[in-house]
Amino acid sequence: MTTETRVLLADDQALLRSALATILDAAPDLTVVGQAGTGREAVALARELRPDVICMDVQMPELDGIEATRQIRSELDCAVLVLTTFNREDYLVEALNAGAAGFLLKNSRPEQLADAVRAVAAGDALLSPEVTRAVIARAMGSASAEPTGPEPCPGTAQVGQLTDRETEVLRLVAQGLSNDEIAAELVLGRATVKTHVSNLLTKLGLRDRVQAVVFAYRNGLGS
Repeated sequence: MTTETRVLLADDQALLRSALATILDAAPDLTVVGQAGTGREAVALARELRPDVICMDVQMPELDGIEATRQIRSELDCAVLVLTTFNREDYLVEALNAGAAGFLLKNSRPEQLADAVRAVAAGDALLSPEVTRAVIARAMGSASAEPTGPEPCPGTAQVGQLTDRETEVLRLVAQGLSNDEIAAELVLGRATVKTHVSNLLTKLGLRDRVQAVVFAYRNGLGS
């Protein structure tokens, strides 16, 4: 029997919420259980409905998506997928720090949205390739603006501790591939890939997938 993933939509544009609901409800394993037009409403509905995944806009009235994500993640065990436009990529790292599990562009294909919801519901972190490039551009730009100092970026001293397979997985993470895509690329089980990602983050002293991407590019492992 197919396990149903319950989704809450949070966006201040009613037309967009309706379109997203239509896309997700068309999938047999996904169902939209609620819709919120403000950040405060998203927090309240999350507490009431206990969804598996929340698709969260960033710029909303009353309470922005970053603070709403922070409040929800501090109380509830549900995944937050941020649906973002590219005009405020500076929100990306802030939202991750607040507990978001991933990012997807609002102009992504319908099947990408459904796959992203499934991925974060399964416990994977997700960054679309376009968002990955934005994070890299921002991180590398910030790094180039800073004076050179003796302190290396996180994980540099531990890079030699990675196995060949972990290094290979890190390169694919840096390309923005999801765990399922990495599994297909390397002909591995999804659970095995998830273990490799977890191990390499621990070995490198990195907090999350975004730091792993930045680390890979700063150390010549990005494409």
